[in-house]
Amino acid sequence: MGELLIVSLVKLVDRIPQPPAPQRRPRGRPKLYSDRLMLKALVIMILRHLSKVHELLAMLAEETPLAQQLRALLTENGRYPSPRTWQRRLAALPESLPAQIGCLGRHLVALIRPWEYLGRAAAIDSTPLRAQGGVWHKKDREAGKVPHTSIDTAAHWTKSGWHGWVYGWKLHWVATVSFVWIPLAARLTPANRADNEEAPLLLAELPPQVRFLLGDTAYNDPALHTACEQADRVLVTTQRGPYPHTDAGKEVRRVFHALRSRTIENMNGQFKGLFQVLGNVPTRGLGATQRFVLGAVLVYQLALWYRFEHGLDLRVGLKPFLQAA
Repeated sequence: MGELLIVSLVKLVDRIPQPPAPQRRPRGRPKLYSDRLMLKALVIMILRHLSKVHELLAMLAEETPLAQQLRALLTENGRYPSPRTWQRRLAALPESLPAQIGCLGRHLVALIRPWEYLGRAAAIDSTPLRAQGGVWHKKDREAGKVPHTSIDTAAHWTKSGWHGWVYGWKLHWVATVSFVWIPLAARLTPANRADNEEAPLLLAELPPQVRFLLGDTAYNDPALHTACEQADRVLVTTQRGPYPHTDAGKEVRRVFHALRSRTIENMNGQFKGLFQVLGNVPTRGLGATQRFVLGAVLVYQLALWYRFEHGLDLRVGLKPFLQAA
């Protein structure tokens, strides 16, 4: 009998390239357990739909063959973390996930070579995710009144042309425009965070091969154009103002906009379907939601890596694949 898929994906974490360590060691006690071990636990949480750490610990405590295999994979130097260590380290994990996603994205680009026969373009976008529980209306927020305990007060409002008003979060991310949609950078913020303000942090994680960055009007910002020019990239965005546009670049922008839409809009929908966030996220609070959403992006990357190495389709069949894990 072959190895269980969840076990294979957790083992794949051992091969993930990791971003450079900070030049100065953080204050406090040295880490007894590696960041890689925490990533393994996060992969299990995402694949098993466990949004809380105590749910993970309860699953690992079961006396089943799967739980025994997973506990062995989460043991380091003969030691298994205590519940308090799991809680503390997994709570701190979101801080390092954007850099880890960027590092793995660059690795996948080098491995899969998505632009070998295509232009080296990537699409940048944000997509709203609805908060768990009720919504905190503006008049109540301004008055400091929380009318119901179900409201996640760390979330915020945004208005989307497609989704309308949404109370919750924004997933900001960049993906390859190619035959395979590889996440290259990702961050999760309250929904009121402006796209152009978060974009510089995404740009810092992009592989150097990216030549064209395709965005909508939210990214038509002089500072972003300058940042892309300094990195030898061209930022192509839709233009503000009434249609039809009559400038000389409109036909080129139309082609790029179609490429961007086919990539990132479809990827937004695919991601939400794969990780069951077409409705509300299963978490409360910024840290827990960052861990869940960015952890899901990391699992998406791992799934692409596994399927590439096994000669499987990189776009079709991801949902049953993840369900099988």
